[in-house]
Amino acid sequence: MSIAPLKLLAEDAEDLAVVSAALQDAVAKIGDIHFDKKARALTIGFNRYRWEQKGPERVRCGLQLDSVLSVQARRLRRGAKDAVVELLAIAFVATEAPAGIVTLTFAGGGDLRCEVECVDAILADVSAPWPVRNKPKH
Repeated sequence: MSIAPLKLLAEDAEDLAVVSAALQDAVAKIGDIHFDKKARALTIGFNRYRWEQKGPERVRCGLQLDSVLSVQARRLRRGAKDAVVELLAIAFVATEAPAGIVTLTFAGGGDLRCEVECVDAILADVSAPWPVRNKPKH
């Protein structure tokens, strides 16, 4: 039995924790990370491991974080568009509610730090799933 494509909306830290769990071990290329300063949106295309499915599968998905005031990258080779990064977690720390910092932490010590007016994120699967050989290991 196949599970329907995932579509999640995050409007607070608890919602964002659910999105983080769904994206644990997702992989992306540096070139799939886009910040549109004018639209105040960070968009990332991931190949997400489908933790909710019994068999090992991945699916293409998109994460869009809105109300983003600034983005800072640390230990990510922004010029290496084909370099692959693996997402470990997404966290939110409030500054002056509802504003705060959303941090996307990647394996190898890199991260994206996003100053946001509020938590406003959408995660959606955008392709059919495909089988993979291995389940991610921590």
